[in-house]
Amino acid sequence: MHNLLLVDDDKEFCRMLSQFLQGEGFHCDAAHDGVTALQRVEQQEYDALILDVMMPRMNGFEVVKRLRKTRETPVVMLTARGDENDSIVGLEIGADDYLAKPCSPRVLAAHVRAVLRRSEQVSSNTAKMPGDVVTVGDVTMYPGSRQVKVAGEEVDLTSTEFKIFELLVRSSGQVVPKETLSLKGLNRKLNPYDRSIDFHISSLRRKLGPGPQNSQRIVTVRNEGYLFSQPVEG
Repeated sequence: MHNLLLVDDDKEFCRMLSQFLQGEGFHCDAAHDGVTALQRVEQQEYDALILDVMMPRMNGFEVVKRLRKTRETPVVMLTARGDENDSIVGLEIGADDYLAKPCSPRVLAAHVRAVLRRSEQVSSNTAKMPGDVVTVGDVTMYPGSRQVKVAGEEVDLTSTEFKIFELLVRSSGQVVPKETLSLKGLNRKLNPYDRSIDFHISSLRRKLGPGPQNSQRIVTVRNEGYLFSQPVEG
């Protein structure tokens, strides 16, 4: 049974969601502010956090930033409906997925399961492929240890970002459809108006920086998908 920490200042929402998730096979604890959430994470190991953005004492963004200094615990953020900026910020600072509130408990459970599968897959790859190295241009990936280096400098990616970037790098020079990135990177079908992949790509671009000759490393191919491009130097 997976242990979840539900962090939201709405106690009734926490109670109802915990009851539903327990019926789905999860064990749930609850915290009602960011400070308490971090304290709980220090005291006990959780498989994933469900984290609201707006909370007293410390908001969800700050919780993720502090959490990522020491732990890679998967995080699903709950953002205000229609506030795209919250979603972008959450993914860029290290959240693995997001949902707009109010959301269906069944949909939330599906997102949590997808995040857990990605995390477990990364752990499995670490054990199975310790010597696997992928190099394209100035980018080197170590799937076994989930490391990425650009021009010799290590880049810190979330497990979700790493999975999406690995798909692009292994298909360097070829367009990878958004549907493929969603299925293999997020473990779910791409739904209409779902911009999760776009947000993760935006975060990757920011973290990776420009390519050689100030080129764009990840190119958008309109109505098709994304392409990892490394220009030939010389």
